[in-house]
Amino acid sequence: MELRTGQVAVVTGAASGVGRAMARRFAAEGLKVVLADVEEAPLRATADELTADGAELLARTVDVGLREDVEALAAAAYDTFGAVHVLCNNAGVGSGAEGRMWQHDPADWHWAFAVNVWGVFHGVQCFLPRMLTSGEPGHVVNTSSTDGGVAPLPTASVYAVTKAAVVTLTESLYAHLKAEGAPIGASVLFPGPHMLRTGLWESHRNRPARYAKTRPRRTPYRSLAEWEAAMKEAGQEVAFTPVEDVAEQVVDGIRAGRFWMLPAAEHTDAQIRARARSMLDRADPSYLERFILD
Repeated sequence: MELRTGQVAVVTGAASGVGRAMARRFAAEGLKVVLADVEEAPLRATADELTADGAELLARTVDVGLREDVEALAAAAYDTFGAVHVLCNNAGVGSGAEGRMWQHDPADWHWAFAVNVWGVFHGVQCFLPRMLTSGEPGHVVNTSSTDGGVAPLPTASVYAVTKAAVVTLTESLYAHLKAEGAPIGASVLFPGPHMLRTGLWESHRNRPARYAKTRPRRTPYRSLAEWEAAMKEAGQEVAFTPVEDVAEQVVDGIRAGRFWMLPAAEHTDAQIRARARSMLDRADPSYLERFILD
């Protein structure tokens, strides 16, 4: 797909992190941008920054887990700009689950699925019919993660399960669009290849009351800074990918019509090979062995 001045891009989770970087990059390409996020103050700050830089935009406070919010976002986008060409279903949360899976608070699963899976599905259902009706070229980018999308990190299993679902959802969407002969592409985004400095680590700050934990946490939430300090104390340096690099991958991937927005990385490729080999050999998942001793 060719990105041109005047086209319209919708980005959920746009107030910070990868979403904010994508919105800034689309605006720099001359696109009009629809910013959606559940956090009103950071959303307004991002909108003000982009407006000051000359961007034409619409900002809406949206909980993607609520279908009516996403329907209202689509209506507002079309009422304001008359079209949508790029849809980035990017909003996501960590679950805050603790312990083994059988010990998890079910509310953690409900919340993570509401945002990370239902949020993507709501975006597809609320925007794609209008995008298809226009007959114009378009592209959908759904944000997954190597945690789950490639192989699970069992210590973050709820998140991993949701991100695995996003991969399958996007594969199916790609096939459906091809079957229709639609001029709309689909991609699954794996931000990286390294860690990201985003607000995902503090997702609990936006947790709706309807998904409140049914019992208190046994341990305090740990921030990214605390986790990074613990890793350094253990003698492990952590590499970080700038979110601007992820936005670059998205723009390049849309232009190339690339389904797998998966940056090259030796450790990721090794995981993919190990998982595929385990399946082909009908063998135990040895790629999880380093977690089994935890």
